[in-house]
Amino acid sequence: MTADKPVALIVGGASGIGLATAHALVARGDHVVIADINEEAAHARAAELGDAATAVAADVTDEASVAAAFAAAREAGPVRTAVSCAGLSIISPIADIELAGWQHTIDVCLTGTMLVIKHAARSLEDGGSVVAISSLNGRQPGTTMAAYCSAKAGVLMLVQVAALELGPRGIRVNAVSPGLVDTPLVAGLAMVPGLTDEYIENTPLGRSGMPDDIAQTVEFLTSDRAGWITGSAFDVNGGAHLKRYPDVLGKVQALTEGS
Repeated sequence: MTADKPVALIVGGASGIGLATAHALVARGDHVVIADINEEAAHARAAELGDAATAVAADVTDEASVAAAFAAAREAGPVRTAVSCAGLSIISPIADIELAGWQHTIDVCLTGTMLVIKHAARSLEDGGSVVAISSLNGRQPGTTMAAYCSAKAGVLMLVQVAALELGPRGIRVNAVSPGLVDTPLVAGLAMVPGLTDEYIENTPLGRSGMPDDIAQTVEFLTSDRAGWITGSAFDVNGGAHLKRYPDVLGKVQALTEGS
């Protein structure tokens, strides 16, 4: 750790988009603190990055844990960047949704993002930057995805409110909304025949995304090059927001009926 380097805290940084973001921010010269509920993975990924990274456990459903992660980041140096990447989803028609599953999705995706922004507001240097990872589903509904869609739509409004409140300190708050990205979060989609194909068919650029596609956008938004951008949501999804969302329910029902 070196106190002269700007510090970036990445919550949910041990895999997928968070890990790719860690690599991007280290490459530009930040010291990165990887925070993740999987503490072992966080330490392993930080070790791979050497002296440019440290790790800490963080559970976004536990405010004390989030606060502790920011405290660890402050010990590393001046905190200039916070990125909220933690997320999960359940698949269920609304008529069948379990309240516990709904609540856990909201707790992780929306309330967890709020806690990251709350403690970023208390920890970041003036002029810093926050990025929250939302989703294509923040603006585009998908069958069986009521909890996730609702949570991610909430993240988009949360970012706008935070941008208003933190703007006087020069702290910028933005969201990035990925489409289908090759990460552990969406690995289960490949198990549903035809679903990934339908995603790609409805993506004008004709491919799924890679974590680096999102990480490079986050790096830009947290850099001085984006110094006059705040309260915005960036669709990084190959144009998928221009077409229609796959029929998740239909594909799952077809799989169930065929088994």
